[in-house]
Amino acid sequence: MMSFFTEDGLVVPATVIALESPTRVTAVKTSAGGDGYSAVQTAYKEVADRKITKPELGHLAKAGVPAMRHLREWRLRSDGEAEAFTAGQVVEPSSVFAAGDNIDVAGVSVGKGFQGTIKRYGFARGLMTHGSKSHREHGSTGPGTSPGRTFPGLKMAGRMGNERVKVRSLTVLKVDGERGAIVVRGSVPGKAGTVLELAPAKVVGTNC
Repeated sequence: MMSFFTEDGLVVPATVIALESPTRVTAVKTSAGGDGYSAVQTAYKEVADRKITKPELGHLAKAGVPAMRHLREWRLRSDGEAEAFTAGQVVEPSSVFAAGDNIDVAGVSVGKGFQGTIKRYGFARGLMTHGSKSHREHGSTGPGTSPGRTFPGLKMAGRMGNERVKVRSLTVLKVDGERGAIVVRGSVPGKAGTVLELAPAKVVGTNC
């Protein structure tokens, strides 16, 4: 993350999302082509051939794309949008995003291990003095005699983080085509090295 100065002289928190390698189109699906829906499949991060499966290697070779690790399919609204893509095409960030756009960013959040309910869900703690023996404990887990059981879905201690998270409607502050980087306002899921999925923000009634 960094501090970004806007043209109005404001300083806002921002995150720089960099591309280690170009994103390539590996397949284009259309309703007219027999797939039943419109979509484009992309691949990211080139790796050695031995690091992916043989079926994946053949699939990528058919599109004229080298071995790449992360494949993702993006649904489109119509075949007309799919016609703008061809197999093997390199997708430049500047061709998809521009400063001022709102985007959704998804990724795997930072894992925090086994945590109690205070850190995991923001529960209030008990008294810390006067003989209290319930400082950071969970407290009651359910009714007494009737029905006398713990209901499913109760918030309790457990593994925190390390799950897919989507942050919606982040503003793009800058797109650097030469360096292959996108600067967005605010924070994004994960830590340095996390692979993120960027897509135009979904607005009900407009594009979804």
